[in-house]
Amino acid sequence: MSTTTFKRLVAGALLGTALLGSQSLLAADFTLKFGHLANEQNIWNQAALKFKELVETNSDGRIEVQVYPNEQLGSEMDVINSIQLGTADMTISGESLQNWAPKAAMMAVPYLFRDEDHLRQTVESDVGKQIEAQITERTGLVPLAWFERGPRELTSNRPITSPEDLDDLRLRVPNVPLFVDTWEALGARPTPMAFSEVFTSLQQSTIEAQENPLSLIESASFNEVQQYVNMTDHVRSWIYVVIGKSKLESMPADLQQVVRDAASEMQSYEAQLFTEDQQRLRQALTDKGMEFVEVDQQAFAEKARPAVLDALSEEQREIYDAIQDL
Repeated sequence: MSTTTFKRLVAGALLGTALLGSQSLLAADFTLKFGHLANEQNIWNQAALKFKELVETNSDGRIEVQVYPNEQLGSEMDVINSIQLGTADMTISGESLQNWAPKAAMMAVPYLFRDEDHLRQTVESDVGKQIEAQITERTGLVPLAWFERGPRELTSNRPITSPEDLDDLRLRVPNVPLFVDTWEALGARPTPMAFSEVFTSLQQSTIEAQENPLSLIESASFNEVQQYVNMTDHVRSWIYVVIGKSKLESMPADLQQVVRDAASEMQSYEAQLFTEDQQRLRQALTDKGMEFVEVDQQAFAEKARPAVLDALSEEQREIYDAIQDL
């Protein structure tokens, strides 16, 4: 080996050591693994990336946020379990939390909320605080922020304006007993089915209708097999961004505040994206040939109410009544 080559090798080794030392000095004190089910383009993921930017900037790099969209860390339930085990730190979850905290079931009860203002008032009221407290107590997850979800709407190939128009309509619903009971009470024939099977089943006329938020109606291309979007608004709901309680409390107070402040800004940012996206979705589906039908929502709500109340526990019924009184 020549002297020149040897000097180059030594210089390279010293440079590598220096860079490694520099990187170790810049390493974050805490890492937050934030996994969720939305894809990269979804506004939830955009909000998560905003949170990452705010936390890393405002903590001067002491906290690193790693965002894993598209179920990269597993399903919603998988990530919740991972947070409880300490192998993940944050996710986005809603009524699934009722598996531990029964009050969380109120986050997706048909015709519980009159409109989006009523929903917002509920989340920010004492009732909302009760739901958050039970989630923290029973799951070990701390709600940091909440996002409004687009209301669920009914799509079909004939216009539906009242419950009488359902008339034995073969309707796909998710495997949620409350949803099945509600649509049966309304006069339809609800069929629980995996979401992945819905398009083909509509195409083959195995089912005649389905219900989902506008975002999923668009992303699943239901406009190709359904003509009408009937604005039932039958489920208004919200979802929480949660963090593991033990992880949050492992941070010093100043960094906990950085996380909470960033979550608050993320919530406002997502709310703006949500409003814009709802407007875009309606126009996009109209442009693709779907017709929007105004529905007698009051008639739907009144006919559904007995089935909804029968499905609720005594504790949930008390919360239902409190929300109705807001």
